[in-house]
Amino acid sequence: RSARNHQQQQQPQQPQQQLDDLKGLVLLGSELPVLEALAERFGQPRFRGRQLQEAVLRGARSVEEITTIPQSWRSQLAAAGVRTGRSLLHHSAGDPDGTRKFLLQLHDGRIVETVGIPAEGRLTVCVSSQVGCPMRCTFCATGKGGFARHLAPHEIADQVMSVQEAYGRRVSNVVFMGMGEPLLNLPSVLSAYHLLNQQLGIGGPFITISTVGVPNAIARLAKAPCKATLAVSLHAPNQELRAAIIPSARAYPLEALMADCAGFYRRTGRRITFEYTLLAGVNDSDSHAAELVALLRRFDLALSHVNIIPWNPVDDSPYSRPSRNRVFAFKRAVEAGGLGVTVRETRGLEAAAACGQLRNSFQKQPLPEFEVPR
Repeated sequence: RSARNHQQQQQPQQPQQQLDDLKGLVLLGSELPVLEALAERFGQPRFRGRQLQEAVLRGARSVEEITTIPQSWRSQLAAAGVRTGRSLLHHSAGDPDGTRKFLLQLHDGRIVETVGIPAEGRLTVCVSSQVGCPMRCTFCATGKGGFARHLAPHEIADQVMSVQEAYGRRVSNVVFMGMGEPLLNLPSVLSAYHLLNQQLGIGGPFITISTVGVPNAIARLAKAPCKATLAVSLHAPNQELRAAIIPSARAYPLEALMADCAGFYRRTGRRITFEYTLLAGVNDSDSHAAELVALLRRFDLALSHVNIIPWNPVDDSPYSRPSRNRVFAFKRAVEAGGLGVTVRETRGLEAAAACGQLRNSFQKQPLPEFEVPR
């Protein structure tokens, strides 16, 4: 199956913006004029549209819970197939550090994972953009579970709202680093960005969109009306090694990826974060660090930031986590090259929620296999 057909068939149906067919209309994320038109369609005053929007943003998970509108209209909306777009909380698991993993059941029964990461003065949510992931990075647990479909904008925003409700505090940061490759689902991700920004009040720079690299997608993101931070999952400083651990890199060579990153920086002026997962004996030597510095400098990306991620153990994996001494030796080698670098704090291991561990423990069988989009 071609990549074009794959993306067309896996893209979820968007909320109906025309009201000729109400079945499947999703309230979360619908623009106010659409909701006002919906009210008029049922003979209700236009202000009822705003009541719908406000009720969903306040946490109503079903039409029946919207008590600010008449009971008779609630029944009509439910009978017509209108839904809020909120998921069901399937399961949650917590870690002593406050990190919590949530399994959310979507309207079609699929389950996605999202993670809440609290810290002093902020609450970060790691959201999924797909059910599963087709990229099959060799060190990642999620890719082993297969891929089912893209998430719709409201399904992404719902994850943020669910975490916000669970913690009882406002979400300050959102990172698209959960299940899936965000740039394969760019239209939904951008729509979700605007929903989070405009309706939930999360500032653009506090939303990070991560990618392992999709041809032409970084350029499209650079042109979009979006101020999100870009994080690139690099994980290797040369093409041969990167292609060995990231299968999709064979179709999108490192040189092309870095050229697109340089173009993003020139167009937006926004600093890029490069994610680098350290795998013991694979990509963690001082020579690898020197290669990484040279690579970023060659593409005029020395002002970028490098985020080192010690690998988190995954069942049935050939990789191992480097020692703490090796992690910080690598960090010092990158710093010696004049680059900004941090080591990501590993949180949520006990809840199997750390980066690379987002595999649905309730999913007994792998999702159907699809061709990796090129």
